[in-house]
Amino acid sequence: MSITAERKAELIKEFATGEGDTGSPEVQVAILTERISNLTEHMKLNKQDFHSRRGLLMMVSKRRRLLDYAKGKSVDRYKTLIERLGIRR
Repeated sequence: MSITAERKAELIKEFATGEGDTGSPEVQVAILTERISNLTEHMKLNKQDFHSRRGLLMMVSKRRRLLDYAKGKSVDRYKTLIERLGIRR
């Protein structure tokens, strides 16, 4: 369910806006998207895991807030981010 350190480093390298950037909305959304997709696969197998379902819903809402923040700062960055990640809205 969790992502490996190597995968996280790849995501940071791919979505970073500058050198040493680990906290920009793009990086945070990319990491959350990876975790959400992993947890979604877990939920398909374990339908009654309500504790993980709550965690999944919290991650989705945090990603939504970060996307709203990115959209407020720059619509172009927001559009490229959702296009690169392949998420809707």
